[in-house]
Amino acid sequence: MSNSYDVIVIGAGVIGSSVAYHLARFGARRVLVLDRTQIGAGTTSQSSGILRTHYSVRENVELARSSWSIFQDFAGYLGDEEAASGLVKCGYLICAPEGPKLAPLRQALAGQVAQGIEVNLIDAKQARELLPIAHFDDAALIGHEPDAGFADAYLTATSFARAARRLGTKIMEGVEVQRLWVEGGQVVGVETSHGTFHSSTVISTQNIWATDIERWTGIPTPVSAERHAVLALEGPQPYTFQMPVFKDLGSPGMLYCRSYGGTQMLVSEGTVGETLPAPDNEQGDISLDYMVEVGEQVAQRFPTYTEAGLASSWTGVYDVTPDWNPVLGRLPDVKGLIVGYGFSGHGFKLSPGVGRLLAQEALELPTDVSLAPYALERFRTGQLLTGLYGKGAVS
Repeated sequence: MSNSYDVIVIGAGVIGSSVAYHLARFGARRVLVLDRTQIGAGTTSQSSGILRTHYSVRENVELARSSWSIFQDFAGYLGDEEAASGLVKCGYLICAPEGPKLAPLRQALAGQVAQGIEVNLIDAKQARELLPIAHFDDAALIGHEPDAGFADAYLTATSFARAARRLGTKIMEGVEVQRLWVEGGQVVGVETSHGTFHSSTVISTQNIWATDIERWTGIPTPVSAERHAVLALEGPQPYTFQMPVFKDLGSPGMLYCRSYGGTQMLVSEGTVGETLPAPDNEQGDISLDYMVEVGEQVAQRFPTYTEAGLASSWTGVYDVTPDWNPVLGRLPDVKGLIVGYGFSGHGFKLSPGVGRLLAQEALELPTDVSLAPYALERFRTGQLLTGLYGKGAVS
């Protein structure tokens, strides 16, 4: 049948595009990807793009490390000399003052070292040499991860998609999946705005729209859409591409910052955002009070930024689970249904590794990392993947 496929992937964001490429890479011959809009046009396009392996959840460290190795030779990995991720390898600094975040940071850094990640403990003087526009007078512990940086999520998604197409994958944009067809507990296909497509394996990478799974199957889908604001500041001193990404555990908002456009500072909070009543990735309002609040936090760490101006701002939406970590793998009640949702701000960082994992699982190949800790069942059994820092995207 011309509308029958080995695997159907729902969603062509950076996760879905990575899944599609890896399915083809591992030998799936007929793969169909369906997206309601365009490749990478949803929450992927709103990503801050930070890449790091710093996590307090051990499993995330493994996924981030495998993903980083792919980002470092992205064109070579895809076999496409024109493929690009926009990688800027500038390193990652994270610090905490005396207080409740100090012990978690020490434990997380030790965990990275135990897993073979290069992490250096540095003093305030060394930190200033790396990030001269900041001060570290209050820092009780500073970690430096040289193999880190940031990249462009949209470029990455479109490069994965192009590589998948080159290997024979069919990607249909502007097609909305309206129903998952299940017969006798087995997936048999999907009904869409452009007709019905058949497959015994469906991979959902729908992020904030993963609530469709519950509507289609009745299986609880613990994910909510949470809006976060991002600011780009123009300060008296440039935040250059050579300066590391910075995570400030001492600020009320656990700020993260990086260079943006070569001179500006991209900054946002790593805490809980605005929960939306329904999935929606349209741009939201950013209040002046919020901008002032974040600006005051920035000025505490970056003294000259008391005179910074707002260059631009936007909002992005996270697909958040109760423990701020994703649900990955098969759903036990529907044979042939595999999911990847609830990345809670980690999706882009983990996208190459997650794409490999979900493709391996779909094709019944050994997975690089066990999917068991990421199973939906953990919310019923209480075996949550809660990070040491509490709720927020640092995990």
